[in-house]
Amino acid sequence: MAVTVTKKKAVRKPEKKRTLTWAVLKSQQQLIWMSVPLTLYIILFAYVPVWGWTMAFQNYKPARSFSQQDWVGFKQFKFLFTDDDFIRVLRNTIGMSFINLVLGFVTAIVLALLLNEIRKVVWKRTVQTISYLPHFLSWVIVTGIVATSLASDGIINDILMKLHLIKEPILWLSEGKYFWGIVGASHVWKEVGWNTIIYLAAMASIDPALYEAAEMDGASRYRKMLHVTLPGIKSTIVILLIMSIGHILDAGFEVQYLLGNGLVVDWAETIDIFVLKYGIAQGNYSLATAGGIFKTVVSVALLLVANWTAKRLGEERLL
Repeated sequence: MAVTVTKKKAVRKPEKKRTLTWAVLKSQQQLIWMSVPLTLYIILFAYVPVWGWTMAFQNYKPARSFSQQDWVGFKQFKFLFTDDDFIRVLRNTIGMSFINLVLGFVTAIVLALLLNEIRKVVWKRTVQTISYLPHFLSWVIVTGIVATSLASDGIINDILMKLHLIKEPILWLSEGKYFWGIVGASHVWKEVGWNTIIYLAAMASIDPALYEAAEMDGASRYRKMLHVTLPGIKSTIVILLIMSIGHILDAGFEVQYLLGNGLVVDWAETIDIFVLKYGIAQGNYSLATAGGIFKTVVSVALLLVANWTAKRLGEERLL
C-alpha cells in the first residue's frame, strides 16, 4: 500500500509595516536634524502668517488690539467680487498668466529638444549658457532693456521700419493691446533658458537603446524627437504643468508695475498691484488680506483639480 505524503506549502506571513518607534527615529536622527531648519522655516513663514487671515473678516485698525477689532464678516470679499476694478485686474491676471504659461512651456520644451540634438558639447554648452544668463538679471534691469528696445527710436522699431513692415514708429508701451504680448515675450526671454534645464535633465535619463532601435527602424531625427524624446519626458511635463496651474493667479508684479503707465493701466494692473494700490497704500489692510486669501484659495483649488485630473487620465501626479 503506497502512502502518499503531501507537502504543505509554507504560508508566508505578510511583513509587518515598520512602525515609527524610538529605534527608527534614532537610526535616522541625522536626517531628522537636517530637516529641522526647513521645518521651522515652513512653520514660521507659511503657517504662522495664516493667523493674519483674520484681518480679512475685520475692519482692521493697526492701533487696536485683537479683541478691539470690529468684525465685519465677508464684507471685504463682497466688495472684491462686486468691484469693477477687481474684475478688471482679475481679467488681466488670468490673461497674462495664461500667456506666460503657454509661451513658457512651449518655448522651453522646443529649446530643450533643439539643444538635445546638438552633438558638439562646446556649442551645446555655449547656447545653453547664453540662453539662461538673463535669468540672473533682476526685473528692474530687464524692464529697462525692454523699455529701451520698444521706444519710438528703439531697435525694434528700427528693424521693422528697415524691413518695411511699418511706416512709422509704434508706441508699444502706450497701447494696451500690446501690453500682454510684451509681458509674455519678456518672461520668455528671461526664463526660457533656465526652464530648459529640468527638461534636459529628464532627456538625459532616457535609455539610449530606444534611440538606436528607432534609428534601425528608419526613424529620422524629427521622428525620434516625436516618438522617443517627448514620451520620455511626458511625466516631467505633467508634473511641471500641475505646479504651474497652481500659480495661475501669479501673473507677476515687477514687470507690470515697472512697464505699466497711465495709458495702459486698464491692461497692466494685476491682483498684486491692486492689493498694493487699494489695500496697503491706503491703509485698508483688511481688503489687502482678502485679496491675498482669494489668490491662495483659488491656487490651491486649481492645484488639486489639476492633480485629480492627471490621476484620472493615468498620468503622473503631484500628490
